[in-house]
Amino acid sequence: MTSETGVESSADRAESVRAGHRARMPKSTGRVGDRVFASAARGSGALVLAIIVAIAAFLVWKAVPALQKDQANFLTSQAWDPNAATPRFGIVQLAFGTVVSSLLAMLIATPVAVGIALFIGFYAPRRLGGPLGYVVDLLAAVPSIVYGLWGLAVLAPHMEGVSKGLNAALGWIPIFGGDSPGKNSVFTASIVLAIMILPIISSLSREVFLQVPRAHLEASLALGATRWEMIKMSVLPYGRSGVIGASMLGLGRAMGETIAVAMVLTYAPGVNIHLLEDGGATFAANIANSFAEASETGRGALIASGLVLFVITLVVNMAARAVVARRKEFA
Repeated sequence: MTSETGVESSADRAESVRAGHRARMPKSTGRVGDRVFASAARGSGALVLAIIVAIAAFLVWKAVPALQKDQANFLTSQAWDPNAATPRFGIVQLAFGTVVSSLLAMLIATPVAVGIALFIGFYAPRRLGGPLGYVVDLLAAVPSIVYGLWGLAVLAPHMEGVSKGLNAALGWIPIFGGDSPGKNSVFTASIVLAIMILPIISSLSREVFLQVPRAHLEASLALGATRWEMIKMSVLPYGRSGVIGASMLGLGRAMGETIAVAMVLTYAPGVNIHLLEDGGATFAANIANSFAEASETGRGALIASGLVLFVITLVVNMAARAVVARRKEFA
């Protein structure tokens, strides 16, 4: 009898716990507007996935005929001559230029962007910080062709001296080596890309830093921390994943940039690890420069390279989302 009573008591307690969980779960109001909104939200999410799948399917469909005619290894060849009678093309050079210029741009832009975000959020007076924040947000909307024209007309003429100085001082490092540093190099393109993605990283980082609980900041200051110590102990640890996510989103933007890179970077065949020398190529710039004169096979080759860029950019954005989702504050 005692054991049966004990079993019944355990079952009753379990049922009461389940009932409590059900009571705490939000209940649908059943309103027409709620159902319409829920259906629209689900439909929008499904539509985005359908568009991504459709883009990938289109790129594969258009790229396969050209890949079948390719007489070189598409993944390892440095040649790019899809318009010849015997087409030979590969993505090594394009992938190298795209990844290196984008990574270098992210490395240049991220520290500056974080500094701007910290200054606006914690150092600038309120009357100055507000307008500066709006200016940074507006810079993210400037068309890329404006950055490209500025890079071509203003930045590039001054980069030859900078490249020669870096070559003379750091020429023992392979990426700064070479015999003929110039102004239309991967390094110059990386600086233009860094200036383009800087507002994006800065704006997102500032929003993350402003989400730090006020109690954390006040507790640090109450314990005698300076403003920098408060930022180092409370702000930066809290916003680390957000800054990483913002940086990777900026990296994805840099990888897909077309006009600015095409205007600054001159084309040169082959992989060149000397980033200060003129010449190079990226996926987007090569597509923009070559599509008009491309044959049918050439267009297929360009679409195939676009498919690779699509996959790389998708992976970068998924990685950024995974990093941000690790912190429940931003999930």
